Amino acid sequence: MEDKIKEISWVIGGAQGSGVDSAANIFSRTCAEAGLYVFGKREYYSNIKGEHSYFTVRISNKPIRSHRERIDILISFDAETIFRHAMQVSHGGIIICNLESINTSVNEVPTIDEEIHKKIAKQLGNNEDEVNVKKILEYVTKNSVTCYEIPFLKLLQDFSEKIGNPSLSKLARMINVMAISISLAMIGFDKHKLFNAINYTFHAKPKIAETNIAAAEYAYNYTTQLSKNKKDLFNGNQQSFSDIILVQGSQASAIGKIVAGCRFQTYYPITPASEDSEFLELNEIIEQLDGTKGSILVMQTEDEIAAITMAIGGALTGARTSTATSGPGFSLMAEALGWAGINEVPLVISLYQRAGPSTGLPTRHEQGDLLFAINAGHGEFPRVVFASGDIEESFYDTIMVFNFAEIFQVPVIHLLDKAIASSIMTFKKFDPNKIDINRGNLIEKFDNQVYSSRSSFKRFELTEDNISNRVALGTEHGIFWNTGDEHNEEGHISEDPEMRIKMMNKRMQKLDLMSEKISNEDKIKIFYENSEIIITSWGSTKGVILDTLDLLRDEGIKVRFIQIKLLNPFPTNLLEKLLNNVKTIINIEMNYSSQLAKLIKQNLDKDIDYEIVKYNGRPISIEELYITLKKIVNNDINNKRVVLDHGV
Repeated sequence: MEDKIKEISWVIGGAQGSGVDSAANIFSRTCAEAGLYVFGKREYYSNIKGEHSYFTVRISNKPIRSHRERIDILISFDAETIFRHAMQVSHGGIIICNLESINTSVNEVPTIDEEIHKKIAKQLGNNEDEVNVKKILEYVTKNSVTCYEIPFLKLLQDFSEKIGNPSLSKLARMINVMAISISLAMIGFDKHKLFNAINYTFHAKPKIAETNIAAAEYAYNYTTQLSKNKKDLFNGNQQSFSDIILVQGSQASAIGKIVAGCRFQTYYPITPASEDSEFLELNEIIEQLDGTKGSILVMQTEDEIAAITMAIGGALTGARTSTATSGPGFSLMAEALGWAGINEVPLVISLYQRAGPSTGLPTRHEQGDLLFAINAGHGEFPRVVFASGDIEESFYDTIMVFNFAEIFQVPVIHLLDKAIASSIMTFKKFDPNKIDINRGNLIEKFDNQVYSSRSSFKRFELTEDNISNRVALGTEHGIFWNTGDEHNEEGHISEDPEMRIKMMNKRMQKLDLMSEKISNEDKIKIFYENSEIIITSWGSTKGVILDTLDLLRDEGIKVRFIQIKLLNPFPTNLLEKLLNNVKTIINIEMNYSSQLAKLIKQNLDKDIDYEIVKYNGRPISIEELYITLKKIVNNDINNKRVVLDHGV
């Protein structure tokens, strides 16, 4: 690494269930405490325990939104992490590995696939049977990588003896905090920031926090004695920690639900959506602004069909209600989604996309459910499909989609994904001034004698703007009927052809109302000044696109980015104006068939010049997107379709 650095890409790896995630979260909070910007992403297999897991954390003096493939500091507790990641360590980088695994051969790691085995041997130019950790480390040192072979077990044993607690030597997880401390000592971080992060992590268990801090200090002091140790590497100009927060992606939307007034969420466990509901379960008791306490009910159902039907029932009671799921679960919800559509039920569905079809890659990333979300359910009925681009957006957008659901009285599908759910990021504290709650035409009680004199309530009344008044079930004088059949204004079943036309018009014309009432700023976000080169995209590709465009701007290359957030109803007129007289349109997506490009063609009759897609389950990195965009800008590319394939 350079004498003074502006950013670091830090990676920790190990067997799933060994504490990799906890270690990365402590490291991330330490860096945030130091006033640095943080972006982290978690990758893991779909089994419960044992397979390889790793966490990448990128820290910088300036805002960052995505990951790099390059690794500056690699921490490894096991041989597999070295085999999978050591070749990515940059010139001048650091590897901290476990001395006990130094002679482990690739044949002794049963979780390494044959393809990776052969790839490593080819890179080293060795026979497959001869590849071990030591040979890998010898190879990377030729690229000026410094390797520290740390005797983690002995370090832990010495520490436990020092504090007079021999039983600690069996606590392998304690090695995690020691490894973090060692890596921070090597770049000159203030150890007290780490101690603060440990205290925060174990605030409910002060004795455990105290022991971990002691272990961290022991490891920090041990590191300062290493002859190859480098100090004060990180450049200054950090921000104030009081202005920023560190939030995990699966928590941001859940926090938004609490603030939005959601008081009932249903779910059936499914990756990566479950963490949304689990966070709500841990925070069910809510303190109101007036000091009183309320609560949110989170219900784990027997399956996804029960989850959506129970959520629909909750919404009919007048409560703001949501359900959270992923692709296979959403497939099961399709029939009930239609019931919500015909009954104009304001319901929010948080759809955390992952790679399909079927079980697909259950813990990996993809954006393959866009067209499915727009078209799910038989027949025709209106719905809002809205996509968030990052963790910060997902908080504010969650509040917004609850407003959409109740204003327009339709189901709303909020598109999130595994990349957002499994990321961690720093950004400015949530701004209360950006929060607005609008419950639409909800009548809480009838004061008007006209209503009280009626025997029933026209829940589906034909109005000029096609939005009826609604009441919660049980409201006095608010008697109406719900059915899966076509119905009249009171909800009674009707097969009258004239009534059918009126009710279909009432529902479907809401799409025009949505297009009119939803602001342009909420439909589409535009980044950077006008340019002849335009990138279109949606969802979690936002971060890597912006980081890559910053690199190009430093070279004088100007590209405009159009992030489409409202996918249904599609913002045809607005997008048509933005794409008018543009020289080159580049569409970027994490799916096979460029689903957004299909929507642009369908709605604007406009062809995309270049399609950049990725569907190997790993998010797009800055390096691979930068290289591809640079080739397009320089007219140095023959294919109109580019498939990105980087990732471990």
